[in-house]
Amino acid sequence: MLVSGSKALFRVDRALKLVNLIVNSELVNYFQGDCSHRRLSFSKKLVGGKVNLGSMDLSKKQRPVEQIRRQISSQASSMEEDIIKDVIIESERGYQDQEVLSISSSILNHEQVTQVAESVTINSTTLEEKVEDGSLEGESAFPAEKHILSVEVAASLVRFIVGKGGCMKKKIEEELGVKITIPSPRKEEPVVIEGFSLHSVTEASQKIQAIIDEAVKSPSVDYSHFISLPLAIHPELVGKLVNFQNTILGNNNASVDEKGDPVEVGVKVEDERHANVDSAHIPVVSYAPKASKTASLSDLGIDKSIFIKPKTFHLTVLMLKLWNKERVNAASEVLESISSKVMDALDNRPIAIRLKGLDCMKGSLAKARVLYATVEEASNDGRLMRACQVIIDEFVKAGLVLERDAKHTLKLHATVMNVRHRKGCWKMRRGNGDSFDARGIFEKFGSEDWGEYLIREAHLSQRFVYDENGFYHCCASIPFPESLQGD
Repeated sequence: MLVSGSKALFRVDRALKLVNLIVNSELVNYFQGDCSHRRLSFSKKLVGGKVNLGSMDLSKKQRPVEQIRRQISSQASSMEEDIIKDVIIESERGYQDQEVLSISSSILNHEQVTQVAESVTINSTTLEEKVEDGSLEGESAFPAEKHILSVEVAASLVRFIVGKGGCMKKKIEEELGVKITIPSPRKEEPVVIEGFSLHSVTEASQKIQAIIDEAVKSPSVDYSHFISLPLAIHPELVGKLVNFQNTILGNNNASVDEKGDPVEVGVKVEDERHANVDSAHIPVVSYAPKASKTASLSDLGIDKSIFIKPKTFHLTVLMLKLWNKERVNAASEVLESISSKVMDALDNRPIAIRLKGLDCMKGSLAKARVLYATVEEASNDGRLMRACQVIIDEFVKAGLVLERDAKHTLKLHATVMNVRHRKGCWKMRRGNGDSFDARGIFEKFGSEDWGEYLIREAHLSQRFVYDENGFYHCCASIPFPESLQGD
């Protein structure tokens, strides 16, 4: 019996030493459920009233508590000190009572030993093992603070973050222990990263940024914005472009014969409701078979979708990939900040261009991809090119231009047809080697004089988005001189 009591006392003594360690720390809390000390967490069960720390709001002002001193054991050695621990107990009525328990380290009554051992249930061996191997590190009985970070990503780049079958997103989540929320494609919302470790959340955002940086360099990601010099502000030029398209597409309401002359059919009208055709007096004419207008255009690779919309007609200065609002705002600020430099490059005088003829960009007329009207400065003094170069240099300096685009030499041109705009079944039918036969177009419009037009402003334009006037959405703009200084 004495041996059994001694063993129980030894176990309790070890437990009490740990309790003493916990009491001396400021982070100690005893409650029904989990306890934590620094980075260690363990399970603890109290005898007596139900403890519910989760429902307690420690930040609120607590009601005065009544202290009750309950003696667990009356026998103590003069060489040993009593261990005092405070236990906050919340009763079912919602009031809080405070018990002050005095536990002596020398207890001879076996029942009392058993009671104390049950009231402080700690497997010290298991706890020590967990401390040594670090398996308790990072655990806490209290809910850890959640960190949330938002990353602005263009809709066209979200697929790279998700990866094929969601593999990329899942990989980042598993490696760093975070949750990544992808926004709906229809909503302009950021990618959200959540986690209990600030380091993990930050590292996840860095991985996503690296994915974006790599994806932007890929040809599979299209340009989102560009610097434009609008020409659609001139109604007469828009009218000429409409006529150009209608002529090529053969858009007219009259029926024509092989020579292009209208074909007249005699119709005898007997009353307002019926029209009878006297087929006996209509001559039978045999025509040689010919391809229809649609089939002929199809053979040439020409359809309406590859024509530039007249209301978006412009000169392109610089192409940009701006994949979030931050970069769009930065580009807007750059353009607006260099207005005076552009004015100086133009000598504060109006600048006009002349559009004349057509040319093919890369490739032959038989397999054209881009057809454009050539651009000449009306004053022939290079002021427009100098102004454009000022714009390009400032955007490169701001880090908003891809490296390969920064090396390109500017060639001002006014595109009228481009196979990249092809849509629907036409695009699927033509495939990657898409082109069109522009030889007939060049014969008719190769020397066309489109006229002379004033350049009034420069825009930061957003592709695929249009304003009420039909032109590309303007994110920012700067004016060009429209009259001589002093006029």
